[in-house]
Amino acid sequence: MSTSILITGGAGFIGSALARRLVNADYDVAVMDVLHPQVHGDLAAIDLPPAVHLFTGDVTHAPDLDAVLRLFRPSQIVHLAAETGTAQSLSEATRHGSVNVVGTTQLLDALSRSAHVPDQFVLASSRAVYGEGAWQYGSQIVYPQPRSHAQLLAGIWDPQGPNDNPAVPLPSSAGRTEPRPTNIYAATKLAQEHILAAWTAARDTHLSVLRLQNVYGPGQSLTNSYTGIVALFARLAREHRALEVYEDGRIVRDFVYIDDVVAALFAAIARPAVQPRCVDIGSGSPTTIHQLAQQIATICDAPEPRVVAKFRDGDVRAARCDIDSATEELDWRPAWGLEEGLRVLLEWIGGQTEFASSIPGEIQFLPVKA
Repeated sequence: MSTSILITGGAGFIGSALARRLVNADYDVAVMDVLHPQVHGDLAAIDLPPAVHLFTGDVTHAPDLDAVLRLFRPSQIVHLAAETGTAQSLSEATRHGSVNVVGTTQLLDALSRSAHVPDQFVLASSRAVYGEGAWQYGSQIVYPQPRSHAQLLAGIWDPQGPNDNPAVPLPSSAGRTEPRPTNIYAATKLAQEHILAAWTAARDTHLSVLRLQNVYGPGQSLTNSYTGIVALFARLAREHRALEVYEDGRIVRDFVYIDDVVAALFAAIARPAVQPRCVDIGSGSPTTIHQLAQQIATICDAPEPRVVAKFRDGDVRAARCDIDSATEELDWRPAWGLEEGLRVLLEWIGGQTEFASSIPGEIQFLPVKA
């Protein structure tokens, strides 16, 4: 059994929750994280068990990776380190390409220099790789072009199909839906998949790719403006402010609770792939952004959400997934409903006072220069 796990980007929202689950299951866990201020603020948000080996280092910096692999030889690597943010990637393309693409290749080169091949890579990929995904126009299934700035400016929200026929977005499935990224972040995540697939095949090791839908829950950064719409709506609603819903309110997303995502990652680790596998991780249930806003506003007794004709370039109209392959491959199903998860998130936010100004003393920092 592979029991030593390195989590890149592991001090973040998903990584820290996964680290706790792994430690509780007696895995030896190391985390490598650059502790970016956009995510961690003044570092008070770091929440890792004392048993975790925390290496502060940058996946784009070869000496940092070499030092980590001298000190820790993982049997599996969970690759979470990535820059996120659809809109941000359009204006900071180099940053996203450097961390997401070059950071992945730097990790692989460091493994080659250290003559170490892990038993498995587990990659946290993104639903963003599908772009607009597949839509059904009458009897046809087509892949519409990305929505242009001019189209969105004109308030034409749905992707354009043959003869402008009405269409229905289909749930994405890794075994069926073609990846067609519509923004730079998505393109870098798909590049990660291809890079790791090529390397693991050449090294006779294994790869599990989990394409995550919109993850939310306690532990999300409340200061990072790119952390996600759920946390943003939750903070504003707790202040009894009216939530602004973009486009016509009918943007579709699949919101999956953090515990369900951790359970899926844990299952991929505990049941290593025997051949390359790629599965979709979500709730399996579509929710419009307006429905999300209404649920949060109701729980918080906030004003009725307002639909505004604003938009974000590079965003997709509808994103949801078919989770059958994850159930079959990982013996996994989501356990949390949206309302239940929202209530727990809102309760957690209510318990967050001013962020602490110091790093918890029990965390052991291991300098990568050792």
